[in-house]
Amino acid sequence: MAGLRIEIRGTVQGVGFRPWVARLARRNEVTGAVWNDARGVRIEAFGLEVQLERFLEELRRDSLPSARIVELRETEIAERAASTFVIGASDGAGDKVLSIPPDLATCSDCERELHDAADRRYRYAFTNCTSCGPRFTIATGIPYDRALTTMAAFKMCSECQREFEDIDDRRFHAQPNACPKCGPSLRLVAMGGRVMMARDPLLATTKLLAEGAIVAIKGLGGFHLACDATNEHAIASLRERKRRDEKPFAVMVANLSEAESVAELSEAERALLTSPERPIVLVRRRAGLAISDQVSLDTPFLGLFLPYTPLHHLLLEMVDGPLVMTSANVSEEPICRDDEEARRRLDGIADALLLHDREIAMRCDDSVARVIAGVPTLLRRSRGFVPRPFLLEHSIAEPILACGAHLKNTFCIAAEDMAYFGPHIGDLETVAALDFFEEAVERMQDILSIRPTILAHDLHPAYLSTRYALSRNEVRHVGVQHHHAHVVSAMAEHGRSGPVLGLAFDGTGLGDDGTSWGGEFLLCFAGYFERLATFRPLRLPGGNVAMKEIWRVAYALLHDSYDGRPPIESMDVFESVPKESQRLVGQMLERDLNAPAAHGVGRYFDAFGALGLGRPSASYEAQVAIAWDFAATPDHRQAYPFEMDEAQTPTEIDLRPTARAAVEDLLSGLDKGIVSARFHNTIVDASVAIVERLLGARGDMPVVLTGGVFHNSKLSAGIAHKLANKYEVLRHSKVPAGDGGIALGQALIADAILGDKG
Repeated sequence: MAGLRIEIRGTVQGVGFRPWVARLARRNEVTGAVWNDARGVRIEAFGLEVQLERFLEELRRDSLPSARIVELRETEIAERAASTFVIGASDGAGDKVLSIPPDLATCSDCERELHDAADRRYRYAFTNCTSCGPRFTIATGIPYDRALTTMAAFKMCSECQREFEDIDDRRFHAQPNACPKCGPSLRLVAMGGRVMMARDPLLATTKLLAEGAIVAIKGLGGFHLACDATNEHAIASLRERKRRDEKPFAVMVANLSEAESVAELSEAERALLTSPERPIVLVRRRAGLAISDQVSLDTPFLGLFLPYTPLHHLLLEMVDGPLVMTSANVSEEPICRDDEEARRRLDGIADALLLHDREIAMRCDDSVARVIAGVPTLLRRSRGFVPRPFLLEHSIAEPILACGAHLKNTFCIAAEDMAYFGPHIGDLETVAALDFFEEAVERMQDILSIRPTILAHDLHPAYLSTRYALSRNEVRHVGVQHHHAHVVSAMAEHGRSGPVLGLAFDGTGLGDDGTSWGGEFLLCFAGYFERLATFRPLRLPGGNVAMKEIWRVAYALLHDSYDGRPPIESMDVFESVPKESQRLVGQMLERDLNAPAAHGVGRYFDAFGALGLGRPSASYEAQVAIAWDFAATPDHRQAYPFEMDEAQTPTEIDLRPTARAAVEDLLSGLDKGIVSARFHNTIVDASVAIVERLLGARGDMPVVLTGGVFHNSKLSAGIAHKLANKYEVLRHSKVPAGDGGIALGQALIADAILGDKG
């Protein structure tokens, strides 16, 4: 006879892990106990050595689909007499380590009950079990027990309590367990606050949607604004009210079969759509759909997702058609979380509110994913993934809060050997967004019981995330270069310490020389980087205004490429631009006034896209760059000329020859799809040429592709394909390549820098 103490860390609370362990122990004739503690799950197991070995082997090998074991430690202890194997009470003492799972999509068992007229949870919008339902968004503390969730307000009825206490029931210790007798309920409310006395609030909601109304629906991590995705008038009204001129809306469909009818899906895309995380997946739409073109105005892609709550399943079944389901906010503001906030902020946007009485503890917007060059890739990591931790290769010396970037902000808290992303915040452009950022940071710190002593932040002094970091005087501050953080975030995802050659391509990021970077070839370790090459900078006449009025960047490209004599009159993009505006931009460039230099590859996409598509402006970030990608003729292999200026330090890729050749093709009437393909191929060829030259001089090392520009499938696939035969290429999958993943890199760099300083 022998004894083992087993300590498990990871996502192991709230997913039925303890009853699974108990059943595993009993099957192997092992006695003892399992319980939640502040760091995860602890087991004391007793039995014959052969029984314990088999139990431990199965524990390591099998696990549960919704659980994530990141560490399992075993220690021999004295054998003790025990008659059976039991599940003990949770122990909240000691240093806390988050083990709450993300919110999980409705499982097949609960979905079956939802549609079974004989089941007591038939058509109940809040059914769940240990395999599914709300988790992170209802948690108010750890360990993850009902008393520390917003379900504490609902006392279980005798039937739910029996399920909760029965180890053989799949609702054993399902903390949000409830039924129509004892759980949350729905109500439909007019925007004036009057409760609409509907016997069936869901049925009344579907009638409103069928009539073209916009309804704000309270979900897991916030509200959605919903309307009929086939109703052009409703969608146009939503755009006007939400102040979202052209950016695509997400669409929810009832099931995978419906998804297949509206989109061309690969196996990888089907897997993403049906995964327990249920992200919005960017997929190519089928031609001739009933879905209104107003949903996605200038792109052949749809942001598609499937129901992930019982409420969604019932709603989509009753509507019998696709619904626009977009974050309930005015553009650039955080998603609405509570009832009063929704009444206030959505007045004038929504026609009615479908509410429920389960509070949301933490805002958590939908995640977004796309299959990029065959690799399922997160573009936004939030609901379904947060707060699932990343296991780090080494322990952090002191707890760190990394404040993230200015756009697509997500923060990260790292302590010991774990890193936890917060939920998606969005662009820190408003006071409301900053308030959400501060609120989310405080909640994550409280749940983790971690008070960081180091704050990592971007170098840009005007970013609100930087200002927040510097306003906290009780901690040490570490400024981190934007593109270095991009590369190290990818290194962390792949468990690499360096050196790597990082290609960090995006729109902008402050360099340590005070200029705007974004087309960088960096030799990187966690605590050090060297800038080896970049792209020749473009001027941005008017500064930030050129990000939306992209004709200005196109003008600057032509001005640089034609030695100050750009062929403006010949290009379609300038036809709608007032002559006086053109004259002022020309003066800015001639006199170098308010025209900062920017190395960002994203700016080249804007400039060439504006010229090729005749688009003078963009209503949202990367709009024209995305359209330029979609316009490219598939399988066209030719490229334009480019030069490498090695007289510059660092070496610069010079795309002036590219611009002149593209203009010549456009003026000759060559199809814009071919021009786009040649432009993309040129960026690929130039990048590969620089990589081969640098690694020829520096020696072999992995190549990292990171930054928002690598969301471009054609570019990402092209560079990866050409390098893969010679070098190891590391790309993002679980950490966003764009600014939503940068905080992880910031945390590890800050730790490395302070470690180097002793």
